Amino acid sequence: ALDYIVAQGLPNIQRWEQRLLQYATERLASLPQVQIVGQAPEKGPIISFVVKGAHHLDVGTLLDLKGVAVRTGHHCCQTAMQRFQLPGTVRISFGLYNSFSDVDRFIDALQAALRDLGL
Repeated sequence: ALDYIVAQGLPNIQRWEQRLLQYATERLASLPQVQIVGQAPEKGPIISFVVKGAHHLDVGTLLDLKGVAVRTGHHCCQTAMQRFQLPGTVRISFGLYNSFSDVDRFIDALQAALRDLGL
């Protein structure tokens, strides 16, 4: 695995992950029910978000049932969650092995979950 990463080159991996992050952020931001939490410049390929009117665990469970893996909860940062008055978030991350079609599949699954939730 390390040989593969070295062969790809860390700068190339970072550029790819940033492209995926930008694409996913734009797609998520187009959904009015979704609020992205944290958009720091030069952040890693991770997006935390909440769905207005839905519990983060419900969203995560529905995504899981549609074959999309996300994390839900406070992500070991309870103090930050308390500061922003959030019970938790949904978090998706992207890596070298992901593609734009993975992002599209995630968005499609999220839109279906929103419909299932009546949102």
